[in-house]
Amino acid sequence: MTTHWDFPNVHVVEVGVQPGDIDAYEHVNNSVYLTWLDRAAWSHSAALGIPLEQCIATRRGMAALRTEIDYLRAALAGDAVQVGTWIESSDARLRVVRRFQLWRAADRQTLARARIDYVCINLDSGRATRMPAEFIRAYAATPPAG
Repeated sequence: MTTHWDFPNVHVVEVGVQPGDIDAYEHVNNSVYLTWLDRAAWSHSAALGIPLEQCIATRRGMAALRTEIDYLRAALAGDAVQVGTWIESSDARLRVVRRFQLWRAADRQTLARARIDYVCINLDSGRATRMPAEFIRAYAATPPAG
């Protein structure tokens, strides 16, 4: 079976382009993509057993350290977009790398690909700290099928 996703074991969030997402160039503004990536990451983390409530309770969370986005095609008014995400790697100490692919089903086109490097932080101090054991388990990378 052929899939349009770059990697297997994808976690998908569907988003619809809203009128406020459109900028003066009549396509989705680049800042909206960041919101979509964030929404997919939170959804995936919850599905892996690390919901926001657990982060608040343990006073630990994953914060974006670096974001790279390759914009391939414009998302337009009325588009339905699927945001897929995967854990690419984890050092099981401080850092996790997550990949994303944004896909428009209507014309079967990839709109963008992204990578975000995250670091575990102490929510009280804002400083980097070792991941709790439940983070290490949840964010273990799933190797691509080969």
